[in-house]
Amino acid sequence: MFWSKKDKEKERFYLLAGMGGRALRRKRKVFLIWSIAAGLLVSGVLAVSLYFLNRYYR
Repeated sequence: MFWSKKDKEKERFYLLAGMGGRALRRKRKVFLIWSIAAGLLVSGVLAVSLYFLNRYYR
């Protein structure tokens, strides 16, 4: 195919320790847990602030 790149060596990459396999799954799980916790915290703070704004500024 004429649109494919001729130098495939530049596209090659190597995985270092912790970038694949079990370590990657563990890292992604930790990121997921922290992102869910941060989302719950931010939504809770927003909900409480909206509640108090609605209660005191009618």
